[in-house]
Amino acid sequence: MKADRFPLVLTAGVLAASLALAGCGKNSTTAPAPGIQPQIANLPDDFSYQISSVTNFTGTNVYTWQNSGLAANVNQSTTVTAGTLMLQITDANGTEVYSHSLSDNGTFVSTNGVAGTWHVRLTYTGASGTVNFRAQKKT
Repeated sequence: MKADRFPLVLTAGVLAASLALAGCGKNSTTAPAPGIQPQIANLPDDFSYQISSVTNFTGTNVYTWQNSGLAANVNQSTTVTAGTLMLQITDANGTEVYSHSLSDNGTFVSTNGVAGTWHVRLTYTGASGTVNFRAQKKT
């Protein structure tokens, strides 16, 4: 390889690696639907989700989340201007440990469940507004 092409090849390699890693951490079992672009931070024991604007959207998204605890603290700060937005969380056994409308703002605690791979399900029904919530391992 010629020396003058090395920076180009290196840049292409870094770009490819960055794009490959960009999706890491989402662990989405369903891809976000067209029209919504959530910002998700999916770390062990800490899951956060935000959308600055959603308009008249209907659909469901499910994400896996690693929780090493038995319960989760959930902070909801969402503005629903139309429709409904539901948040449901199930534990490693698939048992529902949390279910709230995202129009209920505040900090809540899930019921106890089994540590491991939990699922975070968002259900939008004709929903408009802004979405912001965070689930963290209860300590």
